[in-house]
Amino acid sequence: MNRSVSGKDILQRVEQPWKIVFAPRDLSKREQVHEPLFSAAKWIFRRRWQQSGDSNVPPNRIKCHLLRVCLVNSNGDFRMRLHALLAVLFFNLTSARADWPQFRGPEGQGHAVVQDLPDEWNETKNVTWKVPVPGRGHSSPVIRGDQVWLTTAVEEGRSLRAVCIECSTGRMVHDVELFRVEEPGRIHAKNSYATPTSLIDGDRVYVHFGVGGTACLSTGSGELVWKQTGLAYTQPYAGASSPVLYEDVIILNCDGTDEQFVVALNKWNGQIVWKTPRAHLEEQKKNPGERGGFALMAYATPLVISVNGVPQVVSPAADHVAAYDARTGEEIWWLGYKGFSEVARPVYSKGILLIAGFENVSERVLYAVRPDGRGDIRQTHLLWRLEEGIPHVPSPLVVADELYLIADDGIATCLDVVSGEEHWKERIGGKFSASPIYADGKIYLCSEAGKTTLITPGKEFQRVSQNQLDGSLMASPAAVGRTLYLRSDTHLYRIEKTALNSL
Repeated sequence: MNRSVSGKDILQRVEQPWKIVFAPRDLSKREQVHEPLFSAAKWIFRRRWQQSGDSNVPPNRIKCHLLRVCLVNSNGDFRMRLHALLAVLFFNLTSARADWPQFRGPEGQGHAVVQDLPDEWNETKNVTWKVPVPGRGHSSPVIRGDQVWLTTAVEEGRSLRAVCIECSTGRMVHDVELFRVEEPGRIHAKNSYATPTSLIDGDRVYVHFGVGGTACLSTGSGELVWKQTGLAYTQPYAGASSPVLYEDVIILNCDGTDEQFVVALNKWNGQIVWKTPRAHLEEQKKNPGERGGFALMAYATPLVISVNGVPQVVSPAADHVAAYDARTGEEIWWLGYKGFSEVARPVYSKGILLIAGFENVSERVLYAVRPDGRGDIRQTHLLWRLEEGIPHVPSPLVVADELYLIADDGIATCLDVVSGEEHWKERIGGKFSASPIYADGKIYLCSEAGKTTLITPGKEFQRVSQNQLDGSLMASPAAVGRTLYLRSDTHLYRIEKTALNSL
């Protein structure tokens, strides 16, 4: 099923009047089913099943009782009834994606399925609750049901913890110490000991602290399910790369001064399924220069995409970005550059992968590539490149046909995804580390000074509002339902229209 099928597509394919009837329980007895709609409904409810977290019924029993609704030849009012069914189906699709389970949301690219978010807020306006978060952490909120999970480090990084807050009340439900570190080591001024964002899958939450360790907890009880502390590598400034999920494995980037590899852990027990050492670093290792092993480090979160049916883990590293087969860890392709300490996560749209990388160590470059090659793709699959306004920490964002960048120094840029043509460039003001998100028809840009700027996507720059909170916003925002969650350096905010909240 092509997930891009829309209600409009379905309407255009129908050549005769239909009406909606309830088919008999035996679906084989239905008269004549409109297959595009039937396929769309199957895909929608399969997605909902997969995200329900219910493991008691095997996937092959996903028959979806609502699929007894069939379309049969008739002279009835087709369009009105079809629109009604489509509304039900796509409401269910929206519900299936209502959670924010990982860094940058359901698909990992900064898009939220939400509505009715407020355009304006401050410390008192449109804030349902504001709760203090102990310690320090830059991990983004992840949300499932009535739970929002964060990680934090207290006691100056000696205690690495997972915290769960009840969405409806702001009450802290769990505060669990997972790792104890006797000598946390130094840290970069813009990093924390709890920067990687957690991952929720069903009734489990997976938390990662870089070299500090990886763990799995029950979302219900908060009890530890497993720990993994055997991924030995050294990362002096603490980690930042978040875990990603592919089927039954948790995939991690591990790029230290001594060891650099990508690893997949069994999500049920934390054991290593595959581990692939980074290639293409031989020159840097042979001639380390004055930076030594620091020139081998990276902090980016990988992105899982599907290319011609093959699941690729697109993973930025020092001196290159590479794609690995998510099932085996085998390297598929790579693109070389000269630089290290990569942070931004790639985005993928219209068959084009957009990667914020380097050219000559200090020169930031954005690469647009086709990810369907093998081996070194620089000469064969590079479509265009951009050399100005490239972010180091904030990840790119694609909305429709446009790519949006917010550089660390507050310069925002809008470009055409396919051609790289620039539409506009504006100074937002301030410094940025949080990645932008697209929610409720607007783009949210959160500055380190606690100011969130809302802009309307499009080929012309249009500012909607600017909203100031106390403290600093280093973590990326999250949005579900009618609610925006912002984590400052001291608090977690639930932001929504107060009129809606009072209903």
